[in-house]
Amino acid sequence: MAPSPNPKVAYLVNQYPMTSHSFVRREIRALEARGLVVERFSVRPTAGQHVDPSDAEEATRTTVLLKDKQRLALATLRTALTRPVRMLAAARQAMAYAWKSDRGFVNHAAYLAEACVLREHLGRRGVGHVHAHFGTNSAIVASLSRTLGGPTFSFTVHGPEEFDRAPVLGLPDTIRASQFVAAISNYGRSQLCRQVEPAHWGKIAIVRCGLDGKLLTREQPPVPTGPRLLCIGRLHEQKGHLVLLDALAELQRRQIPCELVLAGDGPLRATLEAKIAELGLGDRIRITGWISEQQVVEELTAARALVLPSFGEGLPVVIMEAMAMGRPVISTFIAGIPELVKPGVNGWLVPAGSVPALVDAMAEVLGAPPERLAEMGRRGQAAVRDAHDVRKSAGILATWFSGGETRP
Repeated sequence: MAPSPNPKVAYLVNQYPMTSHSFVRREIRALEARGLVVERFSVRPTAGQHVDPSDAEEATRTTVLLKDKQRLALATLRTALTRPVRMLAAARQAMAYAWKSDRGFVNHAAYLAEACVLREHLGRRGVGHVHAHFGTNSAIVASLSRTLGGPTFSFTVHGPEEFDRAPVLGLPDTIRASQFVAAISNYGRSQLCRQVEPAHWGKIAIVRCGLDGKLLTREQPPVPTGPRLLCIGRLHEQKGHLVLLDALAELQRRQIPCELVLAGDGPLRATLEAKIAELGLGDRIRITGWISEQQVVEELTAARALVLPSFGEGLPVVIMEAMAMGRPVISTFIAGIPELVKPGVNGWLVPAGSVPALVDAMAEVLGAPPERLAEMGRRGQAAVRDAHDVRKSAGILATWFSGGETRP
């Protein structure tokens, strides 16, 4: 299909850029490589400094909607005065979202104000379409902006929050109002189809998170002989870190050498540190905090495998990154993970929450000869290169942005 006569789109995320959202940055840059102009918007400012230079650069190119509250108020007033009918319709839409939500009317009034300032930005910059990441408040803001007379919108749903809280997020209404919705896996698409009538299923596309050429073409580093495993992710209860600590304690009781690196940070850090002390694992575990992409590469190079014993996921990008580095993966039988991790081929899958099964998988990795792990790693590299090339994902998105569609 021919490109849109106005190939300018906007990306809207609740907080951007963030270390855990590197996949959004890769997607934006892949679209720009195809000739699209992409404007970046973040609803809220990101906290602290950016550990990755690429994120620091993205921050200079990103407009934050909540940065100037006076501008927010003036945009809302101007919209009410110049577009009273549309403003009334958007206010009713915001109230309908609020009735179903656990966030209340004040928050949804704020979303309406954010939509007013977003629509003004989009109009001045000549943006023809808005794409939001995550089916939460950013998608609601994009939908309200559309009601106010702004451009068409779409959004990517990752999970698990959107699936767990679909009714209170108003997800069915947002899907109906959108031009299309991107799901990152077959599992994700199935969960979105549950939320709306079959008449809307045709606009739910599978657009997988992707890696760029720098990661996809990287040579596989030798598998180390040391007993190190790596877990990458936000320190949050849904990632299964507490189960992982219990598994490590059991390995210690069995006198199986193992050292574990937890790469990331988050609200569970203090709880994890307390449990590490309680189990006497301080000399076996290192918590890095947030690290850059280059540091992720270094940690993967030094590890035998990635372990991610999650309770709730979409399809974690860190699994793709580990496989691109030629490292097998231990994870759980949930969500979209089995679409990429194949037991005995490129990794291990265990029941979520099962300490014994996780212990057995970790022990097998630690006892496996490096040659076996290297072969599994090569198979993982092939799977990621085939299914998770960001250039392919950008091509699908560009087609939808220009009014075309790719039927599942």
